[in-house]
Amino acid sequence: MEMLPKEPTVKGPARWFSGEVWFDVIAAGTGPSRIRVNAVRFTPGSRTAWHRHAVGQTLHVTEGVGRVQARGGEVLEMRAGDTVHTPPGEWHWHGAAPGHFMTHLAMWEGAGEGHGPETEWGDHVTDDEYRTSP
Repeated sequence: MEMLPKEPTVKGPARWFSGEVWFDVIAAGTGPSRIRVNAVRFTPGSRTAWHRHAVGQTLHVTEGVGRVQARGGEVLEMRAGDTVHTPPGEWHWHGAAPGHFMTHLAMWEGAGEGHGPETEWGDHVTDDEYRTSP
């Protein structure tokens, strides 16, 4: 067993997020494991861009109120204790609800060699898409 070094908190890049988002890497998939885990903190109204994961993604909300949507689906509300899974290749976004902070654990796997990118990023979620009530 070994203690892994604690990396500093990182601001989410503008090409992936709208608004102020910060994350801490908890697990970076040190081989042979491919698991990735980030604690992601969203300020009110902030959110990811549309994206998809080659092997899917699981979100577990630890505090606050958030929103999540699969392309073509309804906007769903997430609260502390909720867990949401998006299957491989499903375009989706997630973030904080208006007027609320939200923190979740984002968990996904690297796709492995020869399987393309583990995460593919698309367009930013528009204000109209975001404002759709859950």
